[in-house]
Amino acid sequence: APTATLAPDAWVQMPAIPSVSDTVRTIYARGQELGRDPHRFSKAGDCESSTDWYLEVFDRKPVTYRLGEQYEYLQTTIDYYAGSFLRKSVAARRGANTSSLLTSLWADPTQCEAGESMLACEYRLQNPSVALIAVGSNDVFGVDDFEGQMRAIIEFTISQGIVPVLSTKADNAEGDHSINVILARLAYEYDIPLWNFWLVVQPLPNHGLQADRVHLTFGGNIFDDPFRMEKAWPWRNLTALQVLDALRVALKK
Repeated sequence: APTATLAPDAWVQMPAIPSVSDTVRTIYARGQELGRDPHRFSKAGDCESSTDWYLEVFDRKPVTYRLGEQYEYLQTTIDYYAGSFLRKSVAARRGANTSSLLTSLWADPTQCEAGESMLACEYRLQNPSVALIAVGSNDVFGVDDFEGQMRAIIEFTISQGIVPVLSTKADNAEGDHSINVILARLAYEYDIPLWNFWLVVQPLPNHGLQADRVHLTFGGNIFDDPFRMEKAWPWRNLTALQVLDALRVALKK
């Protein structure tokens, strides 16, 4: 059940990598009772979640990423979730928004059952224990509906014994950061992880955004190369991996 609300401006200082609460441990434990695979996660979202640039590098051979000495500890998590990075999620699609995830109209008819939503289909096919949910950039013309639809996504995911991880977005296409405010408030209310990606890109040139002020700047996943780390995409992959690592460590205790 949701808890007390969060101050509207508190989200800007919430950490990039969340801590793992007792609520999350309870959701995870319930998922294990339901047979969720602890070694699998799902991606859900728009084009920034469906692109080949998002996490797939950690499953590809030959290896083209470099963790560097600072992040070499993350290899354990890469090995732990092997197979999930490269998999094409049926809940991640270009143009998707919160409404898309909840409807069967966007679901892949070759993989999904009649009447099955994108999200339900992905959870059935992948059987994950964790879901990285990153939506909002395509909800800017429907902000009034965003919170209710996001609540439905969160509650459905929890009901399935899957830990939902919400992500703030780097852009401010709506003009007042209202979507990030809602995401942070919901994460706080439901006591679930918030991956504050907005905070990650703030120090980067143009805050990690291309000229359209929506899409992320691209760089290779060489995490000990200062030049590449001036781009947003390596930071997105690195911090997503750090979120998964934090969950793996906390939930396997």
